[in-house]
Amino acid sequence: MGLDRKKELFTPPKTQQKTKEQKMAAAMAGGKGKGKKKWSKGKVREKTANKVLYDQETYERLLVEVPKMKLITASAIVERLKVNAALARASIHELEENGSISKVLGHHSQLIFTRAVAAEE
Repeated sequence: MGLDRKKELFTPPKTQQKTKEQKMAAAMAGGKGKGKKKWSKGKVREKTANKVLYDQETYERLLVEVPKMKLITASAIVERLKVNAALARASIHELEENGSISKVLGHHSQLIFTRAVAAEE
């Protein structure tokens, strides 16, 4: 008698098994909240179609506009003339050789130039 009583204290009462139909109905009725979280893809920038070679009009704009700019960098030329960065760097070196612009700071990753000022006498 003592054994049966201890067994009753430790084992939970048996629950009635659900039928397949009841299980399916429960699965269809209940949902798991809103579902999986959808992560945002972040901000997508538009690709710019920058020129890789100068046409005549853009080259003339380079020779006229860039020497008048106060701050001349490759990124400034890219924005202004819509050319790629390699072409902008090559243009900066060409303008420096011509004497149209003068170097302010030279670093391997960032070249900063300004307009050439006439020498004072």
